[in-house]
Amino acid sequence: MANWKIWLEATRPKTLPAALTPVLLASALAYADEGFHLIAAALCFFFALFMQVGTNLANDYLDGVKGTDTPDRLGPRRAVAAGIVSASVMRRAAIGVLFFGFCLGLALIPFGGWWLLAIGLASVAAAWCYTGGPYPLAYNGLGDVFVVLFFGLIALGVSYYVQTGVFLADAVWLGLGCGLLINNLLVVNNYRDMEGDAKANKRTLVVRFGRRFARAQCSAASLISGGVLLLLCSRGAGYWILAGLLPAASGFRLAAGLQSAQSAEDYLRCLEIAGKAVIAYGLLVSLGLLLV
Repeated sequence: MANWKIWLEATRPKTLPAALTPVLLASALAYADEGFHLIAAALCFFFALFMQVGTNLANDYLDGVKGTDTPDRLGPRRAVAAGIVSASVMRRAAIGVLFFGFCLGLALIPFGGWWLLAIGLASVAAAWCYTGGPYPLAYNGLGDVFVVLFFGLIALGVSYYVQTGVFLADAVWLGLGCGLLINNLLVVNNYRDMEGDAKANKRTLVVRFGRRFARAQCSAASLISGGVLLLLCSRGAGYWILAGLLPAASGFRLAAGLQSAQSAEDYLRCLEIAGKAVIAYGLLVSLGLLLV
């Protein structure tokens, strides 16, 4: 395999909409409120992109050296575990991408103030501590909290703020709904890897509470993300955003798919359902906000 294909695979491109959708929604909401700022939105877009890629590379490195990723896992190949990228090279790549993203994020300070420095530092620390550090979040059942917080509430709320200069409750609510749908990607991965994670003492929520709990998470994400749209509609966001109810409901289909999943192909289909739901939710709700 060509070297660039190895690195493209290591970035996990199918996860990237999870980073970009909150920025899209925040920008559409800012536009609807006549506060859209192209440069600030672009900086948020690329900051989120580099944080997501850096998190993925760090996860590849850390799970590889810890032995969590094994050759018999059902999920996609991981570069370090497969021996096609050395641990030291992957470590340098992860640190480099996170550092570049952090430096890029510094350009947002003129738009939002010096307190954004704390957000940037917290984002980098969380990206690494998701799998690394003395208390790795993913190994202690806090991975879901990380995803909803950083890829939902913070990503959408801060992206809206740097464009408008205003903290908006609607942005936070929308961040919650979006973050929960994004978290379904993590739920599928953890559901698939439950046995291997348990052996590696990776105490994800599905390891702690079981598969039924994980399926309930998917259904709850649908109810809450759909409820958020109904709430925003009642607060004047317009009826067009209700088109997002269709992808929001994907969690019910996802739960059913997980219950019957047996093979790697089955889990891949579940990931596709979750990923497409995030993209569709972002596009349809953003379009609805622009049509107000």
